[in-house]
Amino acid sequence: MRDFKKLHVWQKAHQMTLMIYHLTADFPASELYGLRSQIRRSSTSIGANIAEGCGRNGRKELTRFLNIAMGSASELEYHLLLANDLEFIPHDKYAILNAQVIEVKRMLAGFIKTLKADG
Repeated sequence: MRDFKKLHVWQKAHQMTLMIYHLTADFPASELYGLRSQIRRSSTSIGANIAEGCGRNGRKELTRFLNIAMGSASELEYHLLLANDLEFIPHDKYAILNAQVIEVKRMLAGFIKTLKADG
């Protein structure tokens, strides 16, 4: 069992999620249960799956949850693109968040690769 709060990838994902929650607070009311909810869910899923994987036994289980987190990160990447195209997110904030999502995905990929190599 690992302490997920010590993992840099979890810390990055958590900071990104906090930023997303603040940014999506200004979405139109019509998106309360639509795109805003989807963005928040996919974002929180990244950190939650990292945490859950750390609470499981063995590298195989951790790797499985990191892969789920990777899927959520890809989903978030698309949702942010859509929100930007719909002009719900200012382009400068989108650029920052998109770069953060890509960084988290790279970190997840590296962690998964390391776990598989060590396994």
